[in-house]
Parts: sequence; C-alpha cells; structure tokens
Amino acid sequence: MERYIELPISEDIAVSLSAGDYVHLTGEMLVARDAAHARIVESLEKGEGLMFDLKDNTIYYMGPTPARKGRPIGSAGPTTAGRMDKYTPMLLDHGLRAMIGKGNRSKEVVDAIVRNRAVYFAAVGGAGALLSQRIVKSKLVCYRDLGTEAVRQIEVKDFPVIVAIDTRGNNIYDLDKQGTVRVS
Repeated sequence: MERYIELPISEDIAVSLSAGDYVHLTGEMLVARDAAHARIVESLEKGEGLMFDLKDNTIYYMGPTPARKGRPIGSAGPTTAGRMDKYTPMLLDHGLRAMIGKGNRSKEVVDAIVRNRAVYFAAVGGAGALLSQRIVKSKLVCYRDLGTEAVRQIEVKDFPVIVAIDTRGNNIYDLDKQGTVRVS
C-alpha cells in the first residue's frame, strides 16, 4: 500500500501502517545520530528537560553533509539504525512515535516499538543526494558542538520511506522463503 502522511504521526496513523507499506512523509521531524542520542538519554536519566518534544515525534538517523549553495542541507542518507538501539527503547518510552534509518533493529527495540505503538521506517541507503531534495528546511536545535551529529529539525515534503517494523512487530527484515513478510 502507498500512503501520504503528515507529520507528526499520531498513534492511530502508526497503528494503521503495515510492514512493507510505502509512505511519503511531509512535515517536520528531528535528525539525530548516536552522539546526540547519548546526550538525550543522559538528559532524560538526569530528569532534565529537552529542547524539543519527543511526543509523537519522528527521528531520522542521519548526519548531513554541508549544504550546497541555495540548499538547506547537503547529502542526507540514512545511518545504520542499530547504532541507536541501546538508546531507542528509552526514547520510545518517552513518546517517540517513529524512527527512520537503514537496517534491522534489536529484539529490545522491536519490543519497545510494539509496547509504544510506534513504527520504524527504512530509507534507501546510498540515495542521500536524492533524499536531500525532499528536505525543504533545516535548522540546528541543540548540541552544536557535535557538528553533523547535532540535533536538527528538518521539514520534508513527500519524503519516501518503507515501513520496516510496524506496531505489531511485523518486520520486513524477517522474510519467509518466498520473500514475503511473516505476519504475527
């Protein structure tokens, strides 16, 4: 199924998605990688506030290259999601609704996705230059000292992703011998 979805993603929208759905996202999302995730989790563990709201938000695992003249961002390909796995359950438990990356996730992350009725999207690795064309705005939110790993807020229009793990735990990386997703 192909869907066009406005961000932020509500719980009802997340539940309506199925592994393998093609989705085009429009709206605002956060960008963060492992160094930023470590700081976010540290702040949450200390009971400190964040400079952004996790509730129903989406985080794209990406470290952009510098913007070319006239563009809000440089190449914007996905980072391997497994690098964020040790931080993800806590972020989901604090209201994060969706993540975008590439590659499979740990059992702990899949369990947290199901528990929190969240969704994990896969973006195409190696297509960073093309994906950056779907980003219309970018601004630094926090952790400037992390450079390309700082938290950013981006605005996207028709950003193409695939539902990799849905709210029921169905996972496109868990295929049967015929190449179809095994449904729980």
